[in-house]
Amino acid sequence: MSVELTKLPSGLSVITDSMPHLETASLGVWVGSGSRDERPDEHGISHLLEHMAFKGTKRRTARQIAEEIERVGGDLNAATSVETTAYYARVLKADVPLAIDVLSDILANPTFDPGELHREQNVIVQEIGAAEDTPNDVVFDHLQETAFPGQPVGRSILGTPDTVRSFDPARLKAYLNRNYCAPDMVVGAAGAVEHAAVVAEVEKRFASFSKGTAPQPEPAKFGGGTHIESRDLEQVHVAFALQGVPVRDEQLYSLQVFTNVLGGGMSSRLFQEVREKRGLCYSIYAFHMPYSDTGMFGLYAGTDAADAPELMRVAIDEIAGATETINESEIAKSKAQMKAGLLMALESSGARAEQLARQMLIFGRPIPLEEIVAKVEAVTVESARAAGRALIRRGKPAIAALGPGTGLESTAAIAESLMRRAA
Repeated sequence: MSVELTKLPSGLSVITDSMPHLETASLGVWVGSGSRDERPDEHGISHLLEHMAFKGTKRRTARQIAEEIERVGGDLNAATSVETTAYYARVLKADVPLAIDVLSDILANPTFDPGELHREQNVIVQEIGAAEDTPNDVVFDHLQETAFPGQPVGRSILGTPDTVRSFDPARLKAYLNRNYCAPDMVVGAAGAVEHAAVVAEVEKRFASFSKGTAPQPEPAKFGGGTHIESRDLEQVHVAFALQGVPVRDEQLYSLQVFTNVLGGGMSSRLFQEVREKRGLCYSIYAFHMPYSDTGMFGLYAGTDAADAPELMRVAIDEIAGATETINESEIAKSKAQMKAGLLMALESSGARAEQLARQMLIFGRPIPLEEIVAKVEAVTVESARAAGRALIRRGKPAIAALGPGTGLESTAAIAESLMRRAA
């Protein structure tokens, strides 16, 4: 087996997947802390911290951090999500020790220089502005907030200009010390790596991280409701959500198959009925985002304002109809798509490292491919239908609509009434 795992005395996990045919390695540090771990006065701090990690340490300036990796032809990046933050690099196999050194340095020794902080706060304010100019980003932020009102999990990851500008070096350091604890961190690597060598480097470089436990975020509660915003746009952007299931839920794979059948590709029910047969939109798809203690199932479409009510009627009918009429052929196709996606991802060292790290954070162990495939194969017509029926009975939907015209309220009302009837 190519996957090897070591848990250090501090609680930090080191997991690797050797791919001997490669000359490069992907590696990173995944932290089980994201935007939902922020306190009420910390909106956006996890994302700002991710940016500031690259802006200077006790040993390197911001320029040196970038140059040391790029000088050897590698690249360095990071990402913040609702429940995790990741810092990762891709380098040639000879430069794995350098990448581990840089990754540990930016997390263990950041200086949070006030001048760099001020500049990066401005950068993120520009990023917030760019997101505000992207309607499908805005409508999903509104959907998340409507689904989980008044909760960290429902807030945008970026924060607001006011909150981002309110943070100082002391608050960044306090947030890091509180949430970046070794037992809630994973160093993952895949590609041209040797497990023992990676472990030895990590033991040296990550010794300063606390053995303590990060506080648990507050439990998420799906609320539902409607958020309508009139904007002078070419299209209406509509997003609709129902409470899904957590990542460890036994219904997860059945619901993922249901979601895929409904809106997972060009042959899906929504794409065929709404776009191909009726021409009501250019883009429409369904999704399910599982979190540690809840989930969010939904659909998104962009359409002409005049077509929005009809689109919503058809889409809700398709959701309700799928709970009773999904068939064996659709299930088989969805399973094949999911298995192909899993196998295709394994061709990328970066995807392998990320998958292993996330499995460690969620399950505390790597999940063999065979185990995942077996769970996909175990989905039946009845289990997929049952997952869909459970979905529409969980309560009030969340609806967000953004765009021109006066019909947005009626579009949202149609969605609510049809879901009540379907339930």
